[in-house]
Amino acid sequence: QVQLVESGGGLVQPGGSLRLSCAASGSIFSIYAMGWYRQAPGKQRELVATITRGGSTNYADSVKGRFTISRDNAKNTVYLQMNSLKPEDTAVYYCNARPVGLPPAWGQGTQVTVSS
Repeated sequence: QVQLVESGGGLVQPGGSLRLSCAASGSIFSIYAMGWYRQAPGKQRELVATITRGGSTNYADSVKGRFTISRDNAKNTVYLQMNSLKPEDTAVYYCNARPVGLPPAWGQGTQVTVSS
């Protein structure tokens, strides 16, 4: 069993930055990858970025060059540094963890709003 808690969302102006955090607890040893997804009203959930235990990363084209995913394995925490934010980045951001032999775990979500 894995539990995830996101934090760091908020309201920022276009061009601003935010750093999201996701703390994992429970069966942490079973997690082989974590990631960030987002969902805007009326839109499908979409992948933002993923990272493996070994540090391999993957990004959606829409955020490549602006967002950076990182992790601190000792703290069981994954981060999403978001720079040069755009209004279209506005969404609820969800942390995801992929445990071995279990369904993916999801956090409760944190709201990111980019508006002038």
